[in-house]
Amino acid sequence: MRRVIYFDNAATTAPREEAIAAAERAMRSEWGNPSSGHFIGKAAEEMLSGARRSVASALGVRAEHVHFTSGGTESDNLAVLGAAELSRRRGGHVITSGAEHSAVLNAFERLKKLGFDVTILPPSGNGVVAAQDLRDALRADTILVSLMLVNNETGAVSPAAEYARAIRGAAAKAVFHVDAVQGFGKLPFTAETIGADLISISAHKLYSPKGAGALYVRPGAGVAPILFGGQQEMGLRPGTENVSAIAAFGVAAQLAMRELAENLNHAERLRTIVMQGITRIPRAKVIASCGQTSPYIMSIALPGYRSEVLMNCLEDAGICLSRSSACRRGARSRVLTAMRLPTDEIDGALRVSFGRENTETEAEYFVRTLVETAERLVHR
Repeated sequence: MRRVIYFDNAATTAPREEAIAAAERAMRSEWGNPSSGHFIGKAAEEMLSGARRSVASALGVRAEHVHFTSGGTESDNLAVLGAAELSRRRGGHVITSGAEHSAVLNAFERLKKLGFDVTILPPSGNGVVAAQDLRDALRADTILVSLMLVNNETGAVSPAAEYARAIRGAAAKAVFHVDAVQGFGKLPFTAETIGADLISISAHKLYSPKGAGALYVRPGAGVAPILFGGQQEMGLRPGTENVSAIAAFGVAAQLAMRELAENLNHAERLRTIVMQGITRIPRAKVIASCGQTSPYIMSIALPGYRSEVLMNCLEDAGICLSRSSACRRGARSRVLTAMRLPTDEIDGALRVSFGRENTETEAEYFVRTLVETAERLVHR
């Protein structure tokens, strides 16, 4: 049987058995519409409410402030477009960074077409926006700031709490949105500790099936709906909820918080093995390693090589990873470009992202295979 090693957990994760069981239960026995008033609908509503409490607990917030969506992209869109629309009467200036996920940057492109004044801050060499750069960009008419917690390509962790303090200390009354898709259930934080008004999260990055996400909305922050229909999700997100995916999300979130420290330590061990191993490849480096980073994601630059060639060779050896975000398939990394890295580093970059089921033996095998591949390509 072919050996398969999956190091692309930042793209998606394999659903864990407990999450699958919760989804199956919802489909087999709790399949009613949670908005229906009869006992079948009420059983589904109870399952939905239980999942909401679990996700809210993981964020350290009240359940009624968590609104389920179809995933991280919708949560980002709802936060950015919804907050901007609701706050437009107070100003038209919005801020984000060039290192954000496409779900945020493309939403800001939409705001620009709608007449908003968009500022896109460049990330520094460590992959995040400096807090002082944000302070300098804030204006009296700034109504929204959206900066991610963990970069999905480099693993760079932003100083979100510093951003929040900068926003609160400015004359602006801007809403602060954090895309925490790659940090939720993996790094220790709450809505209070990072100071966010809006937080986007996703289920399938947390060993749960695709099709569910959530947006936390701080009381008083306010977001206008971007979809229209019924009054589901406290009137913010219409449409019958995906109860099976949400039920799985609730279980996965609960287990992730229970296992957070153990999984974090495990990811750090895997990262250390890879960091030490790539020193055997001339000029190889870990991008954004000079700042705080998530041990779950690392971007390795191998100048002089082509990402596509390296990936094909690694896949032949049973190793699955990516060159950048799965949403940028085949395109040059927008994040690494925004960081102003040399072209040869961008074109030779690989993203390695670890999960709970990866082993140290797999990390060692990856390093050994990467070193051998690099040596073989040099001597062609």
